[in-house]
Amino acid sequence: MKSLKIVAFAALAGMAFSSCNKKFEDYSINTNKPAKVPPSLVLGGILGDMNADKPWSAVMRWNQFDCCNYNYYGDQRYDWNGADFSSYFSLTNIQQMETEAVRLGGKDVNPYTALGKFARAFFYYRLSSLVGDVPMKSALLGKDNITPTYDAQKAVFVQILQWLEDANTQLAAQIANPDKSNTAEGQVLKGDFYYGNDLTKWQRAVNTFRLRVLIALSKKSGDADINVAQQFKNIVGNPAKYPLMESMDHNMQFIYNNINKYPSNPDNLGFDATRYNMSATYLNTLVGLNDPRAYVTAEPATKQINELHKLPSDITAYVGASSGESQEDMSSKMSNVDTAVYSLRSRSRYYSSYAAEPGVIIGFPELCFNMAEAINRGWITGDAEAWYKKGIKASLGFYGIPTEVAGTVNKTYKGTRYDVPFDFENGYYQQATVKYQGNNAQGLTQILTQKYLAFFENSGWEAYFNWRRTGVPTFLTGAGTGNSGVLPKRFKYPDTERSANTVNWTASLKSQFGGTTDDINAAMWLIQ
Repeated sequence: MKSLKIVAFAALAGMAFSSCNKKFEDYSINTNKPAKVPPSLVLGGILGDMNADKPWSAVMRWNQFDCCNYNYYGDQRYDWNGADFSSYFSLTNIQQMETEAVRLGGKDVNPYTALGKFARAFFYYRLSSLVGDVPMKSALLGKDNITPTYDAQKAVFVQILQWLEDANTQLAAQIANPDKSNTAEGQVLKGDFYYGNDLTKWQRAVNTFRLRVLIALSKKSGDADINVAQQFKNIVGNPAKYPLMESMDHNMQFIYNNINKYPSNPDNLGFDATRYNMSATYLNTLVGLNDPRAYVTAEPATKQINELHKLPSDITAYVGASSGESQEDMSSKMSNVDTAVYSLRSRSRYYSSYAAEPGVIIGFPELCFNMAEAINRGWITGDAEAWYKKGIKASLGFYGIPTEVAGTVNKTYKGTRYDVPFDFENGYYQQATVKYQGNNAQGLTQILTQKYLAFFENSGWEAYFNWRRTGVPTFLTGAGTGNSGVLPKRFKYPDTERSANTVNWTASLKSQFGGTTDDINAAMWLIQ
């Protein structure tokens, strides 16, 4: 019995001794969570994060594409607070993806490093465009630097353009000289649900995105350090080195299905289909242009049908609400489903399946309008009208509207089909409001208006960013938009930056805005 006690005591002493020698870091390791994964798995998460600003979200209401008439589901207010800095989690994952690629046999340059550079550019572009200066060079260092300094927005955009240049170079090298002998997990692209691991399509997306960034810098066209026009010209003038999207088949887009469901779908038809209505900024612009996209994306206002006895084929039956209208008034006007003043989103298109349409992230129509704008501004030579028309046709084609020959646009309403005649060349395009008015201010407004229409429920914040940069189209304001009837120019920084990174947060505000007020109405460098 005595020997048993001695053995037991020795065992306990051994456990205690072992525990004393165990490092603190050992306890922080979650043995149920993998520390190493194939880079393709990390890539999937990064690509998914790029689709964060989904159709019919609050972002789209801030783009003034639609409105919410019922406060339980949201509103149109621009009383912005702290921005979402979750992009830094995505940026951390990019680092991990690149590390895993090398660990699993990838060369120093591999498909994951190339896409990593594009992804960095993508997330920093979105992040900086929303707030201004952001931590970049000293960010993502973890416990080695928990209070990173802020980089000036100009420096961020210079770095974005360099990442895109490097991404194009790395993709081109791998396309031209693929190492077929190296089939290591870190050298072969997998897990790409946008382009099916096709590097040639990725290269087009990278360069098309770069033109977006350059267009966003239009107010800085005189900055010799960036030389916006020359960069744009270099890309467009060398298609062999910088291939661009050439059709809708090259769109970078998220395909919805029965698993990854379109945000509005049969599951929520009975809950919110009547709680959202179309915005005047979008829908009334279509009506003013006699544009058939109104029939596809919206329903006629029931008041126009039941009280004014218009047909669903009459484009004047489609009415959008001002985003500036008070939500109380808007709700009252939409309370009776039979005499609703405003048009709902098309339930037959957006609620009848789980895959209403792809969620475009970077699209061919935008490229066309960016080309037209660059020519209009004199950055490059070319036929602005041809690109302008190509962009309109691409957007119309997205909705199945015929553009090459005269035809019809089909509108089905309450079980009855209405065929609306449509002739792009001899009808729609001949309108003075649509036909390109030349490389002048009026022509530029036409390009920007059609670009806005093509952004409907896609491309994240781009409709707002373009409005902020150009003032086109006119965004509507009022009691419903809040912020004293003023549309803000930026988000505040997250409260965590103010409390945990106070010194650098304060220095950044002083550098950007001359004070310490984190003001949503202040103009960042990009739009000064």
